[in-house]
Order: sequence, then structure tokens, then C-alpha cells
Amino acid sequence: MKIFALSCNFRTAELSVLERLSLSRERVAELYAAQTFSGFSECVLLSTCNRVELYVAGTQTSAEAVAGKLAEISGVSAEEILTNAKIFSDSDAVRHLFEVASGLDSRMVGEAEILGQVKQAYEAAFAAGTTGVALNRIFQKSFQAAKWARANTGISQGQISVGNVAVELAGRVFGDLARCAVLVVGTGDAGRKTAQAFVSRGAGNVLVASRNFERARALAAEIGAGAVELDSVAARAVHADIVVGCASVSEPLISEKMLRDVLRSRGDRPLFLIDLGMPRNFPDGVESDDLWVYGLADLAAIANENLSAREREAALCREELSARSIRLFEKL
Repeated sequence: MKIFALSCNFRTAELSVLERLSLSRERVAELYAAQTFSGFSECVLLSTCNRVELYVAGTQTSAEAVAGKLAEISGVSAEEILTNAKIFSDSDAVRHLFEVASGLDSRMVGEAEILGQVKQAYEAAFAAGTTGVALNRIFQKSFQAAKWARANTGISQGQISVGNVAVELAGRVFGDLARCAVLVVGTGDAGRKTAQAFVSRGAGNVLVASRNFERARALAAEIGAGAVELDSVAARAVHADIVVGCASVSEPLISEKMLRDVLRSRGDRPLFLIDLGMPRNFPDGVESDDLWVYGLADLAAIANENLSAREREAALCREELSARSIRLFEKL
């Protein structure tokens, strides 16, 4: 049995490459339904805002086959993928998954969202029947490893999450959030936690938008916010102080022309955009003294300000996870 993990992530690839590789949850479901991965004995596909990874297991599997399959489903050539990815094999692949699930390999070291994303990826593959004895055991053990890491080390000290850090960034700019109008676009995990974080920090007016208005309305009712239609985002941005993009989209929520129109309509009021989407939710190339745009790298810089205080904990955690991965692989 061979295990391979191909990882194209924020360390190995430019954002423009990750955008081309990124797959929505709906697209992943379509790929499973079409039996796209039937050439592998076992397979799990993980796509998040910071990484696209393919985990495969089998006796006839090769690194080239893994890269070729990702090229087939993304349209990016296998050569470009291999240039912008790292491939792990056997116990190293197991260790990599353990570190991913534990938040050690995250842009914001110790963040909690990734574990839920790994679980969702595994559950989708399991439901599609693309996992077997090897990947079932490896992924289930990765959840245990992540639980151990959070319970026995300080890597997640400070309640690190995308939502909390986004609110921290906004607070540094605006000070009192009670006077701010906030628009959060997207009701997935990142959107939900970001909206919750703004409400809990006392933001005066929080609106939620989604392609599925019922989901937006349900989230709004749950956290005490308002809900708006997705096609009203540009109009709502005219009156917002902060707009957070967390949606899974194929093109920006607000085009470059729309953004320029929004800025003209606002006069000299500053607009604060936080782009957490993959692909990106807001366009590049619009420069204005009244426009501030921040992305995942900016949030990571804030989250990792006290990283040095957690480095020793991270080193201890990696040592334990490495030992666990070797023991597990030897039993497969």
C-alpha cells in the first residue's frame, strides 16, 4: 500500500495558481458523483482558501498519477502543478495530514477552522465511497491527533480563528465597532464565524448576504443580524464601513467598475474590504486613498504576532505527530 498527498498551498504556490485550482464544495460533489477518481483505490480531495490537496492510497498509485488527476479536474497542467506543489509519501503523507488537521500547517498557526474543513472533505469522500481501510483509518486518526494537539499543547492559545482575527483587524482601524456598518458575504464556515465575531464584539449594524437567501436569513436570525440578497451587495457596500467577502465564487463579487462606482458614491468615506474568499471576492487594481483591502496574508500576520511564544509548543506538537504517523503507517 502506497500513500500519497499532493499539497498545493499558500507556501508552495502564488495566490493566482491557488485560485485556478480551487474547487467549490458543489464542484467536488459533482466530481465524486461522476466517479472521477475511480482510477485510485482510495481518494480524498481537500480544497480550502489556503490549499488544494489530493490524498490517495493504493498499490498502483504514483505521484505522477496524482498530479495528472488534479490537472484533469482543474485545467492546470500537471507540470505547473508539480512546480507549485509538494508531494508527500507514506508516513510523511500521514504526518502532513496530521499537521494540517491540527492547524500546524495553516497560514494562521493553530487556527481551528481547518479541522472542520478536513472533516467535511473526508465525510464527502466517505459518502461517495472513495475511501477504504487505509484512508478511513488515517483520517480518523488525524482527528484524534488534532484533538490531542489542542488539549495538550498551546498551539491554539488565543482562540485563533479567521473570524476573530478579521474583527481584530477591523477594530484596530475603526476602534469602536458599535458605530460601524458591516456586510458579510457568504454563509459558509468562515462567513458564519466572521459574522458571529462582529456581532459579539458589538458591531452596530451587521448584514449577511448569500447566494441562498434562506441560509442568509437563517444565520441572521440566529445571531441577531440582518439578511440581504446577494445581488444587492454593491448597493449595500455604498453604505457599509466594512465588507467581508467569504463567498465561493468564480469571479469577483464586485467588479472593478462596480467598485469604482461604489467609491464615487461614498464621497470621502473610507471603505474597508476584507477578502477571505478563494477565488478572491474583490478585484485587484483599484487604488484609492479611501479604499483599504486586506486579505488572508494580512490576517495571518496579526494572528502570528505572538507566534514566537507558541514556537516551542509547535515543535513539541510536530515531534509527537511525526511519531504517531510513523506508528500508524507501519500498521497499515
